[in-house]
This record gives sequence, structure tokens and C-alpha cells, in this order.
Amino acid sequence: QVQLVESGGGLVQAGGSRNLSCAVSGRTSGIYAMGWFRQAPGKEREFVAAIPWSGGVTSYADSVKGRFTLSREYFKNMMYLQMSSLKPEDTAVYYCAARPAGGTSYSFWGQGTQVTVSS
Repeated sequence: QVQLVESGGGLVQAGGSRNLSCAVSGRTSGIYAMGWFRQAPGKEREFVAAIPWSGGVTSYADSVKGRFTLSREYFKNMMYLQMSSLKPEDTAVYYCAARPAGGTSYSFWGQGTQVTVSS
């Protein structure tokens, strides 16, 4: 099992920045990839960014490319999402998630952290 805890959400003005953190614990050796997802009110959960846990190329949704940066500290079991040039449409609950080795989907999820961008 893998446990994920997000932090860093809050209220920010449009054009501002916010940094999210995800603390990873449990059977981290079994993780293949880590990602950030978000869910806005009335909408389905959507992909934001992801990275192979042991390192590699980070992928981003087109809607956040150039504004968000995913990073991780492998030996500290931490993942981050640096968000800049925030827009009201970035308002959502942000989740970190883990995809296990051999799995085809993200099976472990945090509880989420709310980010609200005011115009």
C-alpha cells in the first residue's frame, strides 16, 4: 500500500503562484509513476502532470504547460507542483496519485487539496 498526503492548497489571486506538496509513504518501492490530477466543480477529474517515480521525462496537460512544474525529491519521498500564472479556471481540488509497477492506472490517491483562484 502507498499513502499520499497533499498540502499547500489555498486561495490565490489570478496571476499568482502556489506550490503544492505530496508526501509519499508506505511501499514506495512499488511505485512506477506519480502524477497530479485535478477536479473542478461539476467536472470530471483530469490529468495535470506526471513523472516516472525513479526519474525521467515529465508530461503535462496542454492547459498547464509552461505554467506548472512538477518535481520530486526521490529520497525524501516528496513530490511537488509549482503553479504560476494561475487562472480562475485552475480552481479545483488537486490530487496526487501513484501508479504501481505493473499497473495500468493510478491506484493510490491522496485526499486532495483545494486551490481557488480568484479573478
